Amino acid sequence: MSLLVVGLSHRSAPVALLEQTSITGDDLVKLLHEIHDAVSEVMIVSTCNRVEVYASVDKFHGGVQLVSESLARHSGVPLEELSRHLYVHYEDRAVQHAFTVACGLESMVVGEGQILGQIRSAFRLAQAEGTIGRTLHEVVQRALRVGKRAHSDTGIDQAGASLVSVGLQVAAGHLGDLSQSRALVIGAGAMSGLAVATLARAGVAEITVANRTYDKAERLAESARTVGVPARPLRLEDLAGELNSADLIVSCTGAGQVIAREQLVPGRRFILDLALPRDVDPAVRDVEGTGLASLDDLRTAEEAARAIGPEAVEAVRQIVADEVAAFLSAARAAAVAPTVVALRSKAAEVVDLELTRLRARLPDLDPKTEHELAMTVRRVADKLLHAPTVRVKELAAAPGGDSYADALRELFDLDPTAPQAVTRADLPAGKGTERQERSKA
Repeated sequence: MSLLVVGLSHRSAPVALLEQTSITGDDLVKLLHEIHDAVSEVMIVSTCNRVEVYASVDKFHGGVQLVSESLARHSGVPLEELSRHLYVHYEDRAVQHAFTVACGLESMVVGEGQILGQIRSAFRLAQAEGTIGRTLHEVVQRALRVGKRAHSDTGIDQAGASLVSVGLQVAAGHLGDLSQSRALVIGAGAMSGLAVATLARAGVAEITVANRTYDKAERLAESARTVGVPARPLRLEDLAGELNSADLIVSCTGAGQVIAREQLVPGRRFILDLALPRDVDPAVRDVEGTGLASLDDLRTAEEAARAIGPEAVEAVRQIVADEVAAFLSAARAAAVAPTVVALRSKAAEVVDLELTRLRARLPDLDPKTEHELAMTVRRVADKLLHAPTVRVKELAAAPGGDSYADALRELFDLDPTAPQAVTRADLPAGKGTERQERSKA
């Protein structure tokens, strides 16, 4: 089994296409199981600016075709059009991509930390649905640890590295000092929670939280009040009466159009649409005094997150390189272990067989002498096997090292099913050999 990643993100596709391919709720669960019916393991990371399928597959081309067709079918985007925007990573490159994404290097805002929570949520859903196994478990858990290390060891998140932070920088360019602004946050999910927390830290004059579930809106409002910012909840059906009194509106529902042009009157305001699909009618820009930034617009604000400087980004890239090398080296060494086990098992069988023959030829051999002979023969076998087994483990840690295990199985006529059985039960699948990255499905 080998790791395959097929996906598209803000780097490869326009927001309009990302909106079409966005997968949530029951549709996400259905897609998980549809792909899992054909592969051993699968996990899907679906966020506002990326959809990525991580799968453990037997064959590269078959895996790419399966995932690509499934994404096209669920999104309604023709496969020919979708394929132009897909990126594909396999084996070593797939591991590298997973680690890079977890560190925030592939995010719309470089270094943002939300991606760790999004990967963790995707992992938990796959666990709950029974679509994840040992291969993805090890890769994802290591990716999460690498992401945490990148944030703790470098300054990559010191630029307010979140989509909300960059969006508020854009809003401040329109409104000026946000501390005098009345803010309206629409939605009560993770992004809305981040928006409320960021607005509270910015010291806005007041915050209103609108949501279909009033209790959730109240909880978010209370989180702002605890840090001294006046805040109140609002039922979503009462939203129309609040739109024209807010200076700053942050919408994060992803439930379709929430704000239409016809609902707004001329006035000085800024709307930040962080939802996918979009919450806000782009025509609101035609309303006098109204500014709007959506995910597409925030692409141009990516430079704001690069205030951390190239040194921090390079430090994270080095962490990723080191962690990928260590992970793959350990995986390759583990992959050769079944062959070593099979070799030692065969040697033990030969020793046992010869000792049995010895006992038959010398039935009067006293127990003490028999024991000494047995121990001597076993020590000779162990010493003869020690150097080749240690060396094959060392060689296996390098790219292409699996060929040494293949040679060992061939030279000693080892049962090829024995190491495979051990691999399936105890070790990560895939040999981790170097492959060229495929840029398209």
